[in-house]
Amino acid sequence: MADKGRFEVVHKESTLMSVTQILVDKVTGVNYLWHAEGTAAGLTVLLDKDGKPVVTPYQIK
Repeated sequence: MADKGRFEVVHKESTLMSVTQILVDKVTGVNYLWHAEGTAAGLTVLLDKDGKPVVTPYQIK
């Protein structure tokens, strides 16, 4: 079985020129928000209402 990488896309929205994704790190469970529009892009830790990282319990399949 081939390694599918460390991150899993759990949500995706896109338009003609942009894409927004939420990725989960399969090792730590930390959620990241990725947004790309045209030639620009950004990645940041997804935070909860208290300013702490969103962590999803994750079990590698």
